[in-house]
This record gives sequence, C-alpha cells and structure tokens, in this order.
Amino acid sequence: MAGAELDALERALSPALRCEQDVPAATLTTWRVGGPIALVVHCASVGDVEAVGKALGPSLPVLTIGRGSNLLLADAGFAGVGIVLEGDLESLSIPAAGSPAVADVVAGGAVALPVLARQAAAAGWSGLEFYVGIPGSVGGAVRMNAGGHGHETLEVLRRAEVVTLDGAITSTRWRPVDTLDLSYRHSSIGSREVVVGAAFAVAAGDPADCVARMDEIVRWRRANQPGGANAGSVFSNPPGDSAGRLIDAAGLKGTRVGGASVSEKHANFIQTQPGATAADVHALIELVRRRVADGSGVVLAPEVRIIGFDH
Repeated sequence: MAGAELDALERALSPALRCEQDVPAATLTTWRVGGPIALVVHCASVGDVEAVGKALGPSLPVLTIGRGSNLLLADAGFAGVGIVLEGDLESLSIPAAGSPAVADVVAGGAVALPVLARQAAAAGWSGLEFYVGIPGSVGGAVRMNAGGHGHETLEVLRRAEVVTLDGAITSTRWRPVDTLDLSYRHSSIGSREVVVGAAFAVAAGDPADCVARMDEIVRWRRANQPGGANAGSVFSNPPGDSAGRLIDAAGLKGTRVGGASVSEKHANFIQTQPGATAADVHALIELVRRRVADGSGVVLAPEVRIIGFDH
C-alpha cells in the first residue's frame, strides 16, 4: 500500500521537483549508516514543501532530513518520504553594518549552523558564535533546541517559519519562539511539520572579537571531541550531571559493537568505521544505556533521532 501511495505522490508532484527512490540513509547522515529511504524529495523553496504537503497521503510517514548529524535510521530503511531542503532554503538575510545595535538575522531551514555563525560574525553581528561548533542545520536547531558551549537556540531564536504538512489544508506560518515549547533538546515541532526558516536575535559586535570566540570553540572541539563519522553527543545530559562522565565512569570508552565504538576521546560520542551498520550503532547505544543504568542508576536518554527500531 505504501508503494502505491508513494507512486501517487510522485505523480502528483511537479516534474521540476527532484525526486529519488531508495536513497541510502548512509549517504545523508553523518554516521554513514542506514538503509534506503523509499522516496526523497528535494525542496528548493517553501512552495516546494507546501506542494509535498498538499500531495501527501495521511498515512505516509515523513522524515525531514537536515545535515543528518542527529539521525540513526535502521538498516531496513524507511518506507516513507524523506524531505531534503536546499536551494532558496539555504539563503541568509543579514542586516548591513551600521544598522541598530540589535537586529534579526533570517536564515533558511537548510542553512548550516557554522555558516550562519561565520557569516553573521563577518557582517559584525554577535550572539550566534556558539553555532560554529554544531554540525547541523537551522531547521534541526529549532526542532531540537540545539545548543553547545553554554548556549542554546532558545536564547537567540525570535521566530520560526513552519510548514504543516496536512493535505489540502497544508499551511505555512511564522511562529514566535514562545509558542514552540523549547526546552533542553526539545520543541513542540511535530513529525509532519518542517522548519523552513528562522529569525535569530543578534547584537552589533566587533567581527574580530566574534572570530576569536569562534576560533576558541573550534580549538576546544578539536582538542576534546573526535572527528570522523559520528553524530555528536548521543545522549542528553541528565540533570546536574554529564552523560559523557557517566559513560566514562562505567569504563565504556573504546567499547565496540561491530563497526561502531565509543570514542576514546569523548565518551558521549559513538564513531563508525567503514562497514558499520545501523544495527551496530543501535546495539552499542543500548549496551551503553544498560551498563550506565546498572552502575549508576541513571537511565540515559538518547538525543539522536532513532527511527525504525523497536525501542
């Protein structure tokens, strides 16, 4: 049935919309694992996303894929629609220097967070420097209230532009930040909602000072976090503690399942090697959760999106 619905969706969309069938999640995620996504639609504008929503059947599952830096999709794949933002949704609107002391930077949902940070800083606007260390997109940052280095999206977000995928009544509207229920790694953005843009509060600043702050964040990351194929922090920090500390205390650094291993450099990172599978990563996540719970009584909650597994 899903196959028929997917075929009907593809027929209903404009030929100008680029669609691909059976796209490996491994090519769209930073862990470089995961099975085929039945249909991926590349949306270059808000209108494209709305067109998908209007043609979408109510029973078809939907997955919005940003930079793929917070996603684990099972090896069996995803029998639904993946939405990838690009084109006009990678645009940035940054006020010119000499504007008021505070202003808004408006970014498309597909803008990479490091790009947002560096371009705002180069234009003499501060406040977004912490994004230089987060390898995600604007849409993903809003959806999970992304943060790092003592700051989070809630502090700088003014409003988000969200498309609700709901058949004939698909709609797009700007939502003020206080309607998004942002908290630690959480928002009220649903699975059939796509963040296509956001406005961020910035303050006038010296570009050199902004660059210095970003350079320090980059130095810290290189010194304290691993490179290679990983998805950043795997688990949310429990109140008053650090997931990395708990995993390290359980003696789990270097623990391996298949092609996935707990980083020796930072215990809250899982790295993958060529040949790894999503099942390897998932099994290692579950092993870490059990061992930490057995040793400390703390049940760690993954902050990565895990799709296609029973639990």
